[in-house]
Amino acid sequence: MPDLWTASTPLLQTRDLVKYYPIRGGVFLKEIEVVKAVDHVSLTIESGETLGLVGESGCGKSTFGMTVLRLEEPTSGEILFEGESILSLEPEQLRALRKKMQIIFQDPFSSLNPRKTVSQIIGEPLLIHGVKNRHERNERVMDLLNVVGLRKEHMRRYPHQFSGGQRQRIGVARALALNPKLIICDEAVSALDVSIQSQVINLLKDLQEKFGLTYLFISHDLSVVKHVSNRVAVMYLGKIVELAESEALYQNPLHPYTQALLSAYPIPDPEIKRERIILKGDVPSPINPPSGCRFHTRCLYAREICSQKEPELKEENTGHKAACFFIGTLGIK
Repeated sequence: MPDLWTASTPLLQTRDLVKYYPIRGGVFLKEIEVVKAVDHVSLTIESGETLGLVGESGCGKSTFGMTVLRLEEPTSGEILFEGESILSLEPEQLRALRKKMQIIFQDPFSSLNPRKTVSQIIGEPLLIHGVKNRHERNERVMDLLNVVGLRKEHMRRYPHQFSGGQRQRIGVARALALNPKLIICDEAVSALDVSIQSQVINLLKDLQEKFGLTYLFISHDLSVVKHVSNRVAVMYLGKIVELAESEALYQNPLHPYTQALLSAYPIPDPEIKRERIILKGDVPSPINPPSGCRFHTRCLYAREICSQKEPELKEENTGHKAACFFIGTLGIK
């Protein structure tokens, strides 16, 4: 396996990426507040790796993925794909780029058009990008169905005639249609039964090895992320609070928020007991996030400086970054 961490140019890079949603009110619908969904996030994804992105619901994970694809326009910051900024691209250039960047959505039921057959759903990206010959499109669709574990006769069926796992396989086939380099998996298995989850996860891993794919794997399920990811980034209220290789993060979480998340992660062995870390209070509103460290209102180790100054995401160990003032003290590892 090639060394993923020595590539000169990352496949994807974000620099201080920001996405705010305006809240308007009054007679003239002026902007009165903003929802700070993604707030100065800088990440890199190397070609061929899987970067897991985890955090509580509402922390900005999916918004980050949508913004990277420019399905949501960023408020500020930079997005580089293969070393080139994608924010200055003209519509035709952006359409060409979309062949290289695809997404698998969370809900396999609502992400497929119920009025179209499987052949039309998977073939639509090919048609949009210039494959006008129907026979050629159908041949490609049959190849893709075979790759994801479906059969030729499924081409003429409609989405309601499939199970949830089969529908997600159709979504995977659609994402593969244009031979992308990057696929964003937005909670791609969270709506599936556990047994079906494992099948789809194994399929994604096989496809990565076969086609050299790169994944941004967004999920709240820590067990799934551990299984599929080379590195893991932990997000809280629009900020990255910890970033490390998967094994290092699960064996030695540095940030108090990551420690709390992992304490709730079930161990498949009834003989092993884990001390649960119970966080106080609720997640603050992204409209008015706390000053300083955004986690300080729920942190067991918070001190005065935590409410006054925002900690930097800095390297604590080789390749292991965390944003906390007190790592190594106050009981934090």
